[in-house]
Order: sequence, then structure tokens, then C-alpha cells
Amino acid sequence: MTALQLTRSSPADLAVSACAAGVGGQLPRVEAGRIAPLDARDLSMVFFDRLQTLEEGNAEYQYVRNALIEMNLSLVDFVVRRFRNRGDGEREDITQVGMVGLIKSVDGFDLTREVVFSSYAIPCIEGEIKRYFRDSTWAVHVPRRLQELRIELAKAKERLSNKLDRDPTVRELADHLDLSAEEIEEGLVAANAYIANPLDTPAMGDDESPRESGPSHADTAGEPDSAMELFENLHTLAPLLRELDDRERKIIAMRFWQDLTQARIGEELGISQMHVSRLLASALTTLRTGLLTE
Repeated sequence: MTALQLTRSSPADLAVSACAAGVGGQLPRVEAGRIAPLDARDLSMVFFDRLQTLEEGNAEYQYVRNALIEMNLSLVDFVVRRFRNRGDGEREDITQVGMVGLIKSVDGFDLTREVVFSSYAIPCIEGEIKRYFRDSTWAVHVPRRLQELRIELAKAKERLSNKLDRDPTVRELADHLDLSAEEIEEGLVAANAYIANPLDTPAMGDDESPRESGPSHADTAGEPDSAMELFENLHTLAPLLRELDDRERKIIAMRFWQDLTQARIGEELGISQMHVSRLLASALTTLRTGLLTE
């Protein structure tokens, strides 16, 4: 196979050479990474025409498919530039996702639609990137309808803020989007899950700006849990209960779980109330001693 001299050939020359090879001969080897976008548009149609005549999986099929991907990399760059406000690290991830969209476009393109490849590929690449944002960039997963509502709320808030010269109320947002106030409030709460601040982020000052020094979110978030001490006591109590005999455990359960009186417990067990009182006192003393020595 011959190689096209891309640096010396015009777009017309490239198309003529490729078409001539595609009539019945072998497609020329191309340096796909050096093909200009306009040249790629013309060459892509020739390569797609050949691709549909090849058996999937053989060497020539793989070459043609890979050449189509490489010569259309500029489409990924074009779409990724629309998301230029993202950080450098995320931009790399977006580019990789865009590549997936390009590969799917090459595999799914149908020549019978009689459209140029770029018209089909760009929406596919952009859709793949938007799905990535929708499914992979939330700090906490929320239902898809709330993810989509966050976008609508952001647009509505910007539009109404410009119109009203102030932040819109929940009711104004609800009227604008033809939704209930409850749905708007749910969407606003869900939007907080899009980005999570690290626990070591400085807490906000009185002027709503981060303090340069002082407590972090980890120092100020949360509050003592009154049930934690009860949980620890019950966790410690479990092995101590197993050390009691069956009748003592039954009396403890009937008194404190079933809330029965000592007289009723005596009736159930066929013993006197006084005997129940002595057994209960003995069992509680054993448990109390075990808790204090843990």
C-alpha cells in the first residue's frame, strides 16, 4: 500500500487519490493524525464506503476503522472546547469520554443516511459527555429527574435574577417552571449534592466568606448523639446477659422489654412476687457490677 503525502497534497488531491484506490484497489495508508478537518470529512466518506464492504474483525477492517477514529479526533477537541470552564484534570476525563463517543459514532454511522459523518458524530460525542456529567460527577447519587431539575433550576434562577434584579423565591421558580413549591425545594436540596466540600475546608465567617484560619467543617459539623451512650451500654450489656441463667434472663425480658409488673411475672412463672423481686435484684446487681468493671 502506498502512503499519501499529506503535507504536499491539497484536499482535492487527497479525495481523488482515496476515491481512485477505493474503486477496487487498496486504500492508501494515511497519517491520520496529520489530516486537516476538511480533508478528514472527504476521506471519511471514502473510508466508510470501504468499511461496509469488509468483514468485521479482519486486519483491513481494523485498519480502516482505526484510521476513521484517528482522522476525526478533531471532532472530540471541538466538542471538549465547549466545556473549557472545567479544570485541567476533569478536561482529561472529558476528552476520554469524548473518545468513547467518537468510537461509538464510527461503529454506528450509516452511509444510507446521506449526511456527513461530523453531523452525526458531534451530537453523539456531546451526548456521551453529558451522560458522564449526569451519572459520574455528583458527589452524592440522586435520582435522574433531580439531576435534570438542577440544570433547569440553574437556568431559571439566572433568567429570573436578571429580570427581577434579585434572587427569585421558591414560589417564583415554581411558577416559572410550572412545578409545585415542594418539587422546587426538593430540587434545591438535591443540588447541594452536586459538589461536596472536604471536611478540612475552613468554616464560613460571619460575612459568608471562608476564614483563613480557625475551625474547619470537621470541627463544627454535627453534634453529640444522645443515643450513642445507650448503644455503647447495650453493646457492653449483651455478653453480661448471656452469663445469667435462663430464668433470670426471662425475668429481665418480661420486666424491661414487655413492661410487666413483678406480680404479673410471678403469675407467669408460678412463683411469688417477693421471689421475683429477689431474683430481679440479684440479676441487676450482677449486670451493674459487670458494666462498672468493663
